[in-house]
Amino acid sequence: MSLTTRGLSLLAGAVLSLAAVTASAQDGTGYEASSGGAPSAGAMTVDLLVARPLGLVATVLGTVVFVASLPFQALAGNVADPARKLVVEPAAFTFVRPLGEGVN
Repeated sequence: MSLTTRGLSLLAGAVLSLAAVTASAQDGTGYEASSGGAPSAGAMTVDLLVARPLGLVATVLGTVVFVASLPFQALAGNVADPARKLVVEPAAFTFVRPLGEGVN
């Protein structure tokens, strides 16, 4: 397996993992629904070392996809939805939400 293929495989796995974490955070199964309190130190550590870097990767990749699709979306008159899903939501997941939220 070449370095490029392995890197792409790791990146795809990271993006899929981020999608699972994001879905968990959005459907109310995060720490607020399960424990009613602040996240544990372990959840904060996993968030800092795993989820936030994956969120950054998703934000960068989403921005690249959004910019590439922008001319087509502008012609279709639908720029807001792709911008929100591909750029704003991953950026909010990475930079705005409290540390440890949504990580079980």
